Amino acid sequence: MSAGFIERDGFKLGYTIEGTGKPALVIGSALYYPRTFSQNLRNHLQLIFMDHRGFAPSTVTDTKHFELDLLLDDIEVMRQHLNLEDFIIIGHSGHGYMALEYAKKYSQHVSHVVLIAMGPDQSEASHRAAAQYFEDTVNPEQKAFLERDMQQLRADIESDPSRRFVHFCVRLGARSWYDYTYNARNLWDGVMVNNAMFDYVWGTVFANLDITKGLKDFNKPVFLALGHFDFLVAPFFLWNPIRSQCNDLTIRLFCKSGHTPQLEEPELFDAELLRWLTEKGNQ
Repeated sequence: MSAGFIERDGFKLGYTIEGTGKPALVIGSALYYPRTFSQNLRNHLQLIFMDHRGFAPSTVTDTKHFELDLLLDDIEVMRQHLNLEDFIIIGHSGHGYMALEYAKKYSQHVSHVVLIAMGPDQSEASHRAAAQYFEDTVNPEQKAFLERDMQQLRADIESDPSRRFVHFCVRLGARSWYDYTYNARNLWDGVMVNNAMFDYVWGTVFANLDITKGLKDFNKPVFLALGHFDFLVAPFFLWNPIRSQCNDLTIRLFCKSGHTPQLEEPELFDAELLRWLTEKGNQ
């Protein structure tokens, strides 16, 4: 493993590089995301994990530093720093929006786009659909488990407000994991969070983002991995209206996964991803 960082506008953006094979740049946290991908995948791909501004050490909270174009340009500066010319870009959850929009803006450097557990949008309607899907799907025990965790969330935040985003993610486990009792806290060990960034980007930037813009002119192959029991984002079936606007979209639904299929069903996830990469001319 190798590691380093670049500095941009007062943010120290770290990265780690693990594995061998074609480079695959994973957007998000260079500490959190290595914990979610298998060792097997590192035998086939060179996984490069990079921080974005929400996970980078910084005291900057002014929202002008969190506009989408700046986040995309951070990725481009990292690409230049690492001398990447032909690589796969991977984004999980909200980071999928960054990955897709980067690939549109800098398509000459990207060969494939991998999106994981990403809704087609972050609209209020999609949030309501996710809540209704949860209500219609799960058993009373899972609903009670979520209610108990939500009751603990306020105390968590009051005890450590700097990790508000982490507390929120952990306490939403019953909407996040196929095994709804799974405790994800260890995945977040040592991860720094800029709450101002997440509040603005997830609450405003992504809420107003229309991913269909530019899709008809976008010709890179896209792999979309969705968890059947993911209640954090819009239900998987809300992608159906988007299909006709995509030139090369492959959707794989993982039936024993929630919001993180690469961790919940690693063998199947790896097999499906590597098969798709072979079909799409990577190997």
